[in-house]
Amino acid sequence: MKLEQLSSYPKFLVDLWQKAGFNELTPIQEKAIPLLLENQDVIIESPTGTGKTLAYLIPIFNKVQVDLKKTQAVILAPTRELVMQIQSVTQEWAKGGGLTSAALIGGADIKRQIEKLKNHPHIVIGTPSRVHELITMKKLKMHEVKTLVLDEADQLLVPDMVRTIEANIKSTLNERQLVVVSATITERTQALAQEFMKAPETVRIERPTQQESTVEHLYYVCQARDKIDQLRQFVKKEQIKGLVFINGTAYIPEVAKRLRSRGVQVGILSGEGKKTEREATIQQFRMGQFPLLLTTDLAARGLDIEGLTHVIHFDLPDDVTQYIHRSGRTGRQGAKGTVVSFLTYRDEKALQQFAKQLGLKIEKREMESPKTFQKSRTKDGKGRSRPSSDREFSRPNGDRRGNDQRGNKNNRER
Repeated sequence: MKLEQLSSYPKFLVDLWQKAGFNELTPIQEKAIPLLLENQDVIIESPTGTGKTLAYLIPIFNKVQVDLKKTQAVILAPTRELVMQIQSVTQEWAKGGGLTSAALIGGADIKRQIEKLKNHPHIVIGTPSRVHELITMKKLKMHEVKTLVLDEADQLLVPDMVRTIEANIKSTLNERQLVVVSATITERTQALAQEFMKAPETVRIERPTQQESTVEHLYYVCQARDKIDQLRQFVKKEQIKGLVFINGTAYIPEVAKRLRSRGVQVGILSGEGKKTEREATIQQFRMGQFPLLLTTDLAARGLDIEGLTHVIHFDLPDDVTQYIHRSGRTGRQGAKGTVVSFLTYRDEKALQQFAKQLGLKIEKREMESPKTFQKSRTKDGKGRSRPSSDREFSRPNGDRRGNDQRGNKNNRER
């Protein structure tokens, strides 16, 4: 679909499209937008960075009745950061069209959110539990909602959240449109989604082959205790703006402390921080005030950082789906990017399985042996020789991959 085919869209959208320098729709936009404009329920699966957000926002903008001062579209997302990111895109693209929007997230002042809703924003973007809370309080009216979007649906349609999602869906009228969006939609997610949808159309865009991709995948193997120094060496020899994924919030402060002690500046993004702190950290990272942002899967879900050069798996994810979501943070919209995994020897086979499933060639690299770690051995209270504590990076119960599901779960905003 070329630019001239957008002539039926509101002028403010066409103007913004031209100002952004876009010449044509992305493949997912080209496939999804016509279906959404026909008010069909649609399941959208497309790799990260392919334009999914605008694929559903453009039809919403096109259908909202500006003169009707009612909430006409609701977008649900699993994390505060993703809600604020969608809100930012909405505000950027809705300006000039008289469209209004509001972001409703947990952890923020609910009284202020109620005041926002008194202005009857056309579009509401929020986390599921806060939206449900405001519906229950009768502060958010859903009877005029024509479109409901579940963004990152694979993180919304999960056992501990699906009842809240169902309640939000049932608060709308039956004729509303339901849109389900994610980079990865499993059979289970699709089956759950279809329970709430009316004869949905499914639109999929396949991941590019490695020959087509602009993203390089590579890995290093070392002892768990050497990972921090390996990462330090890597950062020192590369120009990096990278997201570092760690399995479990509990381990992030220790990793940050040890990297900082070795002269590597880092930021921390976790679900335990205050809203203002998290926003400030993301902004500082965007501005390049530090090269690495340490985070977890859920805290970083949906984050779009312009100019992100690297995704670093400090801990290998539990499954290939998470590898896809993490790695999709770099190389967006055809930009170049690098995905780096720091593995223990037992993780190497798991990564090779991911590569096989994804049809990827992941290159093994060698790093210099750590030279700056303390090599001395100290005595414990019984006079026995033991490794210096500076060399240890242990996890509870000997879990070297850090699969602390409690830490990850705490990052999810309900």
